[in-house]
Amino acid sequence: MKIQINGNNLTIDQVADVARHGARVEIAPDAIERINSCAALVQKLVDEGAAIYGVTTGIGEFARIRVCAEMGAELQRHIIYSHAAGTGDPFSEDVVRAAMLLRANTLCRGNSGVRLHIPQTLVDMLNKGVTPVVFEKGSLGVSGDLSPLSQLAMVCLGEGEAYYKGERIPGGQAMKRAGIEIVELGYKEGLGLINGSQMSTGGAALELFDARNLIKNALIASAMTIDVLKGVQSAYDARLHEVRPFHGQNVVAGHLRTLMADSEIIADASGKVQDGYSMRCTPQVYGPTLEAWLYVRRQVETEMNSSADNPLFFPDSEAYMAGGNFHSQNIALAMDFLAIAMSEIAGLSERHTNRLMNPALSGLPDFLIEGKGVNSGLMVAQYTAAALVSENKVLSHPAVVDSISVSADQEDHVAMTPIAFRKCREILKNVGAVLAIEMMSDAQAFDYRKPQQPGVGTRVAYGKIRQQVSFMKEDRPLYPDIEKIAALVRDGIIVEAVEKTVGELSFE
Repeated sequence: MKIQINGNNLTIDQVADVARHGARVEIAPDAIERINSCAALVQKLVDEGAAIYGVTTGIGEFARIRVCAEMGAELQRHIIYSHAAGTGDPFSEDVVRAAMLLRANTLCRGNSGVRLHIPQTLVDMLNKGVTPVVFEKGSLGVSGDLSPLSQLAMVCLGEGEAYYKGERIPGGQAMKRAGIEIVELGYKEGLGLINGSQMSTGGAALELFDARNLIKNALIASAMTIDVLKGVQSAYDARLHEVRPFHGQNVVAGHLRTLMADSEIIADASGKVQDGYSMRCTPQVYGPTLEAWLYVRRQVETEMNSSADNPLFFPDSEAYMAGGNFHSQNIALAMDFLAIAMSEIAGLSERHTNRLMNPALSGLPDFLIEGKGVNSGLMVAQYTAAALVSENKVLSHPAVVDSISVSADQEDHVAMTPIAFRKCREILKNVGAVLAIEMMSDAQAFDYRKPQQPGVGTRVAYGKIRQQVSFMKEDRPLYPDIEKIAALVRDGIIVEAVEKTVGELSFE
């Protein structure tokens, strides 16, 4: 697989292909022309003695100080050195690879003023498997993800550390082994490597990819719960939802109908008038999360394909402008929104599990096991789900509202985007486990409904679970079962099997 980047149409799916599956990258011919044209403009402006932020001046509070053209390359190297000030654990390699791809894509727009060898070096590193070691903490989400991107840039200079063929080794050694020439910086090229939100946005793109899979799993898990609990089907009738025309609500209701179609369990339902909110309001709760995902994708993909740098150059008008396109407030807000929306997935899922545990609500054995007093069944699995849901409530507090001034008040409003991204990542881990617990409980409950069969989609999910985890006749350790089903959830295995039967669980 090969992905051509031109600065305009990169998608989250392509980011995942490159970051996680090693898809090869190349720079489009039209992007090469734009990059070369912009680099020529920078050289012309420098030759004319223009005062250009970060090119012939210092940066941040030092923007008032002119730097002679002869010191330009040294300035760019010092920018990278001085900003490589991060701390914490290293990012996973896929997040760093996503950031490299996004930075190269941004440079392909031809407004950053770097020469071609800067994005080409990033592309070569992606294609040859050199991944810089980058620490997670230290970026405020404005002026670019300066600390992490500086660590990334260090490897381009033959310094820092990198992962290469399973080893963590000095950056220069990794570049040499891979046969990649190290970068000799010119005007603007230090800033060109670090002045954007690509670390946060790259991570956000991967989280969106994972969140889509989790939402689809949540639809399947909900359908399983409603099916096995003989949910009143009028709550999902198309006519009911059409008169409240929210897109997400109607999509969710439609998928639930499809997944539960032809269920023998529901066909045998009693004369209940309606169910509790956590069942009959599933479309009204999960629908807004689906719409939130669509909104966040639009924000992230727009940022991925933007000129996020300072200053920016415009070859057609031979102009340059200093501004704030590096400020990632849009991504910070979007990731805080996604964190809240995905926390609601886990919140409703845990309530589904709770209903399955309670015989007064389910009509099934206490905690889905026979032998009261001797066996506790899935009781404590619900405790785990409750603990994760509670943790998500804390993590859902927005990061973006917590600005703090830096750089002698030159940079006096910051977005805290990296914190929003990292919190959301932890929430997604928890959501996967909570959904696994709901699905484990659903499978156990379906066994008590035999010989009646679930719906066309829910029976496929049940079958996939039973390939990994057997019916629990008496108590056994639960954590291996939870981990096995969580792997099915996170790897998209249940979703893939169900979609082969019922069609794509589309959000559109």
